[in-house]
Amino acid sequence: MTTIVHLVRHGEVHNPDRILYGRLPDWHLSVRGRQMAAAIAADLSDHDVTYVVSSPLERARETVAPLAEALGVAPQVDDDLLEAGNDLEGLHIKGVRSALWNPKRWPMLTNPTVPSWGEPYTEILDRMWRAVDRARRGAEGGEAVCVTHQLPIVCVQRDVQGLPLRHNPAARRCELASVTSLVFEGNDLVDMVYSEPAQEI
Repeated sequence: MTTIVHLVRHGEVHNPDRILYGRLPDWHLSVRGRQMAAAIAADLSDHDVTYVVSSPLERARETVAPLAEALGVAPQVDDDLLEAGNDLEGLHIKGVRSALWNPKRWPMLTNPTVPSWGEPYTEILDRMWRAVDRARRGAEGGEAVCVTHQLPIVCVQRDVQGLPLRHNPAARRCELASVTSLVFEGNDLVDMVYSEPAQEI
């Protein structure tokens, strides 16, 4: 029995000031992000999707909404799909205005293999596999859609590939509104497929 669990990264967020928003509330999709959500809905609405769930954060719930409407289902929330915890959220961390230039932030950066600035990679991975297992069982013989965030998806990708969880963020392959599909035969993971249905947006 084949079951597919699609891990979908949310669409673009309206963030003109380039803040690391993390788990902060009230961060919503941009106009482009809503277009991305519509593209995901168009791509997946003709699949045999029987289980639809998202992270509790607004950007994930807004991304899943068009698909849920097209399928005629009420999306559920799974807290295990939440964005990674990050002690730097709310700050600028890129460019000349980066808060990382401030020496008082440097203790957060002492061990990038954990990472020392936030939720450990191993904890992210554990909760993501719990969410994936619930989705696989909930959609057994069909397909599940789980809308979540970049780092949680990357942790699953790297685990499936047998790679260490520590990594260079620049090397991630998990674009906005991308889909990482986990293919199961029974309980066994047999394949992982990556796609970008909103690539042209």
